[in-house]
Amino acid sequence: MLSSSAPPRGPDPTTTPLLKSSLTPFTSLTTDFPTTIAQHLDSFGHSKVLLIGDASHGTSEFYAARAAITKHMITHHNFSIVAVEADWPDAEAVDRFVRRRGARPDPVDPDGVKPGREKAFSRFPTWMWRNRETRDFVEWLREYNIGMGKDVQGSVGFYGLDLYSLGSSMEAVVEYLDRVDPKMAEVARGRYGRLMDWSADPQEYGFEVALRGLKGYEKEVVDMLRDLLRKRLEYLARNDDGVEFHSAEQNARLVVDAEHYYKAMYHAHDESWNLRDTHMFQTLGRVLKHRGPEAKAIVWAHNSHIGDARATDMSWTRDELNIGQLCKETFQDQALAIGCGTYTGRVAAAHRWGGDMDVIKVKPGMTGSIEELMHSTGVQNFVLDLREGKCDPKLREALMKQRLERFIGVIYRPDTERQSHYSRVVLPRQFDGFVWFDETNPVDTHEVHQPDTKAAVDETWPFGL
Repeated sequence: MLSSSAPPRGPDPTTTPLLKSSLTPFTSLTTDFPTTIAQHLDSFGHSKVLLIGDASHGTSEFYAARAAITKHMITHHNFSIVAVEADWPDAEAVDRFVRRRGARPDPVDPDGVKPGREKAFSRFPTWMWRNRETRDFVEWLREYNIGMGKDVQGSVGFYGLDLYSLGSSMEAVVEYLDRVDPKMAEVARGRYGRLMDWSADPQEYGFEVALRGLKGYEKEVVDMLRDLLRKRLEYLARNDDGVEFHSAEQNARLVVDAEHYYKAMYHAHDESWNLRDTHMFQTLGRVLKHRGPEAKAIVWAHNSHIGDARATDMSWTRDELNIGQLCKETFQDQALAIGCGTYTGRVAAAHRWGGDMDVIKVKPGMTGSIEELMHSTGVQNFVLDLREGKCDPKLREALMKQRLERFIGVIYRPDTERQSHYSRVVLPRQFDGFVWFDETNPVDTHEVHQPDTKAAVDETWPFGL
């Protein structure tokens, strides 16, 4: 039974020594961290789904640690899927590159895109994926696939789980049909046409449907998905290896879920959050099925998505679920989650939704927080296995107390940090492992200025996650 008491006022003097004796320190990501992974996180590789989180979308160390763990899992435990908190069409630009599907040479910062189509990862927040840390991993993944000599079907893929690409996903469906079934492409243009008018401002579409009586286009997008699925065998017979149809199907499903999501934004926050994470989970499941029974997936997303929501006040007070919870419920012990955290430093984030990126000083962890407790060890960087049977029972029991935990997304508001960025958690039930950096730095981003796009509301309520 979870305690209903308030988080403790400060680190328990008996917990800090237990924590210090149980953690595994490392000096830096480039020296001994790979050895630390091999020795202390290797057993995580036996999972079917390994979720690796970040405590902010703008911290270099989180991205680099996640990439290092992923490389180890790919090379030593045959993971074949990297699925990330990004839109399907954007991530597919990377997938075409790393699996040599005829991609442009630079998927993280592509030029020469088809006229009328936006560049990959060009919507706010561009720095979340258009950064050096992501580029380095993408280049490594392509070279790994080449070095293993595997074809498209056998190579490690890169997939997007999110649902914000309403317009580009509709365009992708039409483009696919233009190649395989021009008559059905015209049907798609007709069904998507009026919704496409809202693609630059989908929040306004949701507002008009939910509050002003616009009929909406749910039937049209559902009918389009049904017809695409109905013609699956016909399309696959046209010299399609299944990869391109699978992508078109995911885009059509995304359109259906996104149309629903933008309408739900004006009803209840928990409903829209749950729709989004359910979409991410279902997309992951379809990718696993597509890649075959032996497929194993690594998920990159924010801590708020990959840590089990049932161990946080996301569930206790807001009735929210997340992809971490859904994976745990479905895959049981074959789904494991590793979170990342920091005490202070600097982060790449915006001050408001749609604003330019800034490098912002991260305030020290609050009293009664996980961050304060980890900092109290005096150890700069460490890994902690939180699993029952792997963690000191006394420490695990001490960590079962509810504590505050910081969540920084693409927006950071230090002036309202307690209200804007902290939630209560039970750490060993939220994560199976934890990677700690006492002081962190911003991602090395390619862009600072954000595209001039209208944002009626913060789409990733409540923390820009």
